Amino acid sequence: MPRIRTDIERLGSGGLTWVDFAAGVAEAVSSAIPFDGYCLHTVDPGTIMFTGSVNRDVGCSGSWLAHHEYVVEDVNKWSFLAHSGRIAGATSIDTHGQLSRSTRFRSQAAYGFGDELRVSLVVDGIYWGAAAFLRHTGRPWFTEADVKALIVLTPAIAAGLRRSILAPVVSARPVSPVDYGPGVVVFDGNGKLDSISDAAARWIGVMIEDPPPDHPSESRMVQAIAARARSIPPGTDPLELAARARVRTRNGIWLLLYGTRLSGDDSGRTAVIIHPAAPQDVAPVIALSYGLTARECQVAMHCIQGLPTRGIARALAMSPHTVQDHLKSIFEKTGVRSRGELVGQIFLDHYATRWETPALTAPPGLLVLSIDTSAPPTEPAPPPGPSPARRAPR
Repeated sequence: MPRIRTDIERLGSGGLTWVDFAAGVAEAVSSAIPFDGYCLHTVDPGTIMFTGSVNRDVGCSGSWLAHHEYVVEDVNKWSFLAHSGRIAGATSIDTHGQLSRSTRFRSQAAYGFGDELRVSLVVDGIYWGAAAFLRHTGRPWFTEADVKALIVLTPAIAAGLRRSILAPVVSARPVSPVDYGPGVVVFDGNGKLDSISDAAARWIGVMIEDPPPDHPSESRMVQAIAARARSIPPGTDPLELAARARVRTRNGIWLLLYGTRLSGDDSGRTAVIIHPAAPQDVAPVIALSYGLTARECQVAMHCIQGLPTRGIARALAMSPHTVQDHLKSIFEKTGVRSRGELVGQIFLDHYATRWETPALTAPPGLLVLSIDTSAPPTEPAPPPGPSPARRAPR
């Protein structure tokens, strides 16, 4: 296991895109924990919405994925694994050998899949991604040893994923920075597509999904936002901040996706709006992707605004010497040597065509939120299945 962890750490420091990093991780993990298919999704660390998706030998639509992660109750939902501190779990273990108690299993069984090993990728208290490894029906189930091994590897996987999110993605087809303007996708009360604008279809076309959806409306990110918007009880999210995600495209543009129920519409229609994100929305994600602490993020944001050392010290109620210590750490983590490089080569590079100075604050819910495990949530019992599944061969 130490060798595999070292291999993953080497992958994470190699400047790979997160798609290539995911492929390398899968190969490394398979040497210790064999599987037949896998998926890996990046998530917005402020809202836990999907922001990118890679699937290999696992077929699932965006609507299926959104429904099973954000709507129905089931064992080992990624958000639960992250917030509970459990990090990883196997369906066979957590259903006590009765796979059919899992709604995911019942829907996957027709495709020949049996047990599933899931992991939430958390590092430094921040939830960055989710992965699942699956075995075909009839194959031995995952063991407690497999779960423990994956937990050991998780810090290295999560740290590498965090770094690789900012790496430029090389597309098989050339893409260039372009602003298509706001796009909108409208779903009816049952989650079926009502309409989609040309701009929305174009934006979805440059999001990172491999393989791409059969139809733009089946984008995993769009479906996740729509499912969350539909599931929020009326009046509980007046600012509509829960159903949002910051998504980085293949051409480096950051998008903001957010969902809302259409008012005055008795049919329960939901809209997902897509447009380029503002710098203040993206800055916290970029800073944390480099592994900056919360205090270092504050110093970096003031630095980007052009404040001198003494100005930063006054604004943050710390000594100039402490500011310099923070700046030294920031430079080391981001790989730059000066304030000019920090602004020009690190942050502004990630705003694509948007060059405004980021504000010091972002709307609540769009910040990067730490996972609070002080009061772990109680995972609901899986719904009873139609019949117990037979124990798989060992």
